Amino acid sequence: MAKQKTVLFACGTGIATSTVVAHAVEEALKDRGIRITTRQCKATEVAGQIDDVDLVVSTTQLPKDLGKPVITTLAFLTGIGKADALDKIEAALRD
Repeated sequence: MAKQKTVLFACGTGIATSTVVAHAVEEALKDRGIRITTRQCKATEVAGQIDDVDLVVSTTQLPKDLGKPVITTLAFLTGIGKADALDKIEAALRD
């Protein structure tokens, strides 16, 4: 069995938006047979929390060159482009 991946979800405050997105992604990935561990933080805290995560999903722009894959999307809030964003998240976790 593949190692469970850890995804860090970031938004402006690290509370509301990241919670909504984390739950939506976790449920959607479960339907695709992928289980993840989720963590949340403020966008300003990402650099300090990135060492032991496999992927960062953010609703706001983050600094470049964090050394880990980053997907910035509002798709899980708006519904627009949700399937495409989920495909990108799945591909990043399967690599």
